[in-house]
Amino acid sequence: MTDEIRGKTAIITGASRGIGEATAIHLAQCGANIVLCARNGSAMRAIEQQIVDNGGNAMSLETDVSDYQQVEMAVQKTLTHFGGIDILVNNAGVIEPVSRLAESEPDQWSQVVDINLKGVYYGLRTVIPTMLENGGGTIINISSGAATSALEGWSHYCATKAAVLSLTKCVDKEYREQGIIVIGLSPGTVATEMQVIIKDSGINPVSQLDPSVHIPTSDVAQAIAWLCTEEAKDLAGTDFSLRGEESRARVGLG
Repeated sequence: MTDEIRGKTAIITGASRGIGEATAIHLAQCGANIVLCARNGSAMRAIEQQIVDNGGNAMSLETDVSDYQQVEMAVQKTLTHFGGIDILVNNAGVIEPVSRLAESEPDQWSQVVDINLKGVYYGLRTVIPTMLENGGGTIINISSGAATSALEGWSHYCATKAAVLSLTKCVDKEYREQGIIVIGLSPGTVATEMQVIIKDSGINPVSQLDPSVHIPTSDVAQAIAWLCTEEAKDLAGTDFSLRGEESRARVGLG
């Protein structure tokens, strides 16, 4: 895995915490050049410094993925600094506020669409052209079981994740033959701040789960690294779930 990732440049959105932070650190350990993109600049700079202190290459760029110009600027700065983009991890996503549809605030509901769906589209739109110029690349879209399930209080999250799954399939159909591998990753429930928000809501069965059932972010990071290798190419255009024993074994997780 390390041999295939070493020297490649990876952009990771939502990189200031949770899955994004763990993925940045893990890919850096595999030898990738890391570009951290998120709104929390101070948190990203701390992660960047940790990577650099451990001998890695990293750059943090304050980026709001719901703003196309900011995403475009992050891509241009990455190209200037590292010369190319080999991996994009579309990880940025939110679920708050959790509420039933008739009680939701339209502006807040729309903001989730801007981040979870349009943010993924913006990443794809800005990165795919440069990947095509360089002969290909790998894109991992963080998905969810919510993409194919209806969950009370999650209309915004379910709708956006379903749309991202469609984007994954569309990009695969349009660009696989030109060397772009795009895969959705549905990790299951992960021990992040999002689970705290879900539990506090008290809505739907997910909020009733014991925290001990959530997998660590390091598992997801390892899965993302594996999905960036030749061994995972048969998964192009699909949504890969980490919830089954067979899939976890394939990734190398116990």
